[in-house]
Amino acid sequence: MVARRGPQGMSLQERVVNLILERGLGPGDVVPPEPQLMAELGASRNSVREALRALHTLGIVDIRHGHGTVVGHAPMTAMLPALRFRAQQAVRHDADDLAELVQVRRILEVALIDEAARLTDDQFLADLEEAIAEMETGDLAETDRKFHLTLYQRVDNEIATQLIDLFWTVYHQIDADLRPTTWKRSEIIAKHRLILHALRAGDPEAARAAMSAHFADIETRSRRLPRPIPASA
Repeated sequence: MVARRGPQGMSLQERVVNLILERGLGPGDVVPPEPQLMAELGASRNSVREALRALHTLGIVDIRHGHGTVVGHAPMTAMLPALRFRAQQAVRHDADDLAELVQVRRILEVALIDEAARLTDDQFLADLEEAIAEMETGDLAETDRKFHLTLYQRVDNEIATQLIDLFWTVYHQIDADLRPTTWKRSEIIAKHRLILHALRAGDPEAARAAMSAHFADIETRSRRLPRPIPASA
């Protein structure tokens, strides 16, 4: 990360971001070339390149070698390395941090289930039924992900749905470090069917209750002390 400071104590990265915002540049728009940024921001070429690389990591800009730099979409996935590291640290040191990540996902999903219920139609229900059917023999983690992505694909909140998928990814990447669940595949499928039944009945309250119940075991597991992990791991 670039620590160089400019006017009002802003880092060079912040000044580049301000330039993008002040000029009204949107995703896909071309960012001024390096020589222009150097002149306008009073910075060296290396400093400008370091700032752009750091912003590229965050998804704020997209560096296209040979074509220049454009404004990015800043997807929530840019948070993945930091969240994954925090979750891995939690498994080793503080299970409460991991439980908090799960809690955030539960809050988002329980809140959005109302809108999913409002947008329910025959095709939506059929897609959810197909996702559950794939749980019978398919990879349980991936079919679970498919169910939840399908559940919110019509909800008009891209940030929330990206966050849900991000928290899902983080949890399942470190799931092997938690104590094994005592749930059977059939029980997991039954939890998802309760959500589907509530949506089919057009009952948002029942859908919220079913979603909360779905997360009960996950939150319990995430608060358990992990099995010991060797220092060399």
